[in-house]
Amino acid sequence: MKFGKLPESELNTVNFSLPADPPGNKKILGGEKRSQVKIRIGCPQWGVPGWVGKIYPPKAREKDFLDNYVQHYNCIELNATHYKIYDKTAIAKWAGKAGERDFIFCPKLYQGVTHQGGLLGKNAMIAEFLQGVSAFGKHLGPVFMQLSDSFGPARKEELFTFIKSLPKEITFFLEVRHPDWFALEQVRKELFNTLYLQQTGAVITDTAGRRDCAHMHLTIPKAFVRFVANSLHASDYVRLDAWIERIISWVEQGLQELYFFVHMEEELYSPELIIYFTDKLNTACGLQLLQPKFIAPEGQAAGSQIKFFE
Repeated sequence: MKFGKLPESELNTVNFSLPADPPGNKKILGGEKRSQVKIRIGCPQWGVPGWVGKIYPPKAREKDFLDNYVQHYNCIELNATHYKIYDKTAIAKWAGKAGERDFIFCPKLYQGVTHQGGLLGKNAMIAEFLQGVSAFGKHLGPVFMQLSDSFGPARKEELFTFIKSLPKEITFFLEVRHPDWFALEQVRKELFNTLYLQQTGAVITDTAGRRDCAHMHLTIPKAFVRFVANSLHASDYVRLDAWIERIISWVEQGLQELYFFVHMEEELYSPELIIYFTDKLNTACGLQLLQPKFIAPEGQAAGSQIKFFE
């Protein structure tokens, strides 16, 4: 993801601290730890050639990448559905790769709805999209909706009407990017209050060049985080430590589900960060989260962690 990307020379000047939770988060979470919480951690794609010989078998072919991906992660932010509406046959093939695993696909809403023209009057297109992704069955997670950088509060009534029209049996999360959604307190409150009333989640995007998008507002007792890393820069680990503290706090207050996706401009090093992240979460929360397993060189125990980057 290039949104909010800064050159490495500027990363040490960024204040990566996470904002305090808005007062309403505690009410939304319920205030009491649940007996079970679903934490899902993954990437935005499975087709990463650089993972061949690293976490994918040395001779893995492109058609086998999803088969391998589901062995290392328990969810995916599915950006492919943003560029094309897939029919149920195609979606069912992807779902079949997950089989009986506890694996979730989070499809991104088609760009024809969100980025081409207005949001309204597209009920048939939305219905076609949802009919296709319904073939994920038990593997279908929340639908992720992203608005363009130019979609600002001047079009808020259009957005609010659109959100109110969405089917309630599916969980939707919304990502907005125009700075004015966050810069003006009244606008920000109206946006998140509308999402709350319509039981729609708010995507939290943590990226170096747009700290306003790491807003920390929860509008339902579920969180969807897009964490944009910087190829194992030292700040990536410090930022993940802060997220671990926040997630623990949310879990203690009643979080139901977390979807946490690690993005990089090049996804080669995502497994390292996810292992670091899941190790700490497993220890802190008593979990057994699935994590990538490196392919060991000859003479080294299988599954041993390999340092690919210093």
